[in-house]
Amino acid sequence: MRDLDTLPKAHLHLHFTGSMRISTLEELAEQAGMRLPTSLVDDDPLRVPASERGWFRFQRSYDTARAVVRSEEAMRRIVREAAEDDAAEGSRRLEIQVDPTSYAPFVGGITPALEIVIDEARTASAATGVEVAVIVAASRTRHPLDARTLARLAARHAGDGPGEVIGFGLSNDERRGTTSEFAPAFRIARRAGLVGVPHGGELEGPEHVRDVVTHLKPVRLGHGIRTTEDPDLLARLVDAGITFEVCPASNVSLGVYPEPGDVPLRALLDAGARVALGADDPLLFLSRLSEQYRIAREAHGLDDAALADLARASIRGSLAAESAKRAMLSEVDAWLAGP
Repeated sequence: MRDLDTLPKAHLHLHFTGSMRISTLEELAEQAGMRLPTSLVDDDPLRVPASERGWFRFQRSYDTARAVVRSEEAMRRIVREAAEDDAAEGSRRLEIQVDPTSYAPFVGGITPALEIVIDEARTASAATGVEVAVIVAASRTRHPLDARTLARLAARHAGDGPGEVIGFGLSNDERRGTTSEFAPAFRIARRAGLVGVPHGGELEGPEHVRDVVTHLKPVRLGHGIRTTEDPDLLARLVDAGITFEVCPASNVSLGVYPEPGDVPLRALLDAGARVALGADDPLLFLSRLSEQYRIAREAHGLDDAALADLARASIRGSLAAESAKRAMLSEVDAWLAGP
């Protein structure tokens, strides 16, 4: 079996705060004079039920981690370390997702908060060799007008290269908010050339996926794993070329499936779906990008050729320039041809 850390791949589903190293969390908490709950630093992956109470426990942990990020240097450190960690796992392209709202009070507003992230993304790209691009994500727990504000901000920094905003997302508890009310924000983003990459179909089933696809018109779907419960809908999304950002460790930690082998990864692949594996929030789930490929190998029986296909799908589903994609795909071929 080939080394999965050397498999060239793209990372399309990683959240800014959730990418943080535990050691960084501890240092930033000490600097802020904050005491962290044991559950955040005990080397035990978060496990909660797929209920509103379970999500509350997850969100409380996430908010605690986010609260230690109180300076420009802390924000830059998170981006830099995310790129370094991706580079160590063979990632050639990282599209990191951030809602600048939470960090705005510490750096002078949402505009400087986003500009810090994209500036450090450029710096980290040059330092690590990993192309780091940015997705601005609104939250379902905030008013849809806030999403429009973020979409306009994202539009001002739209581009397709490292250190530019390449997409617009919608995250947080899928049971919150009314999907159609976020459609105007996604229209603003599309007019600026940004692609829609909302979450959908993890905590909620096919009806929620149908709602997201109808109103937000995504190019990629964050998670989307429960689309497998409706074969007709799945076939329609496959025909539309939508990429599924599947995060197996996240699905288990959030109680959607009992064990990694229960995640219907093969059902997606058998249907012809383009699947890009992602780590989601490794700070809480203690499972980074390469581990998602190990789950595919060990829990789902995928051989190296199939794992290479997953890596190719992640690259094709990325928003990198076509020339960069061709270079990355040739590296995957070389990995598979090697010992």
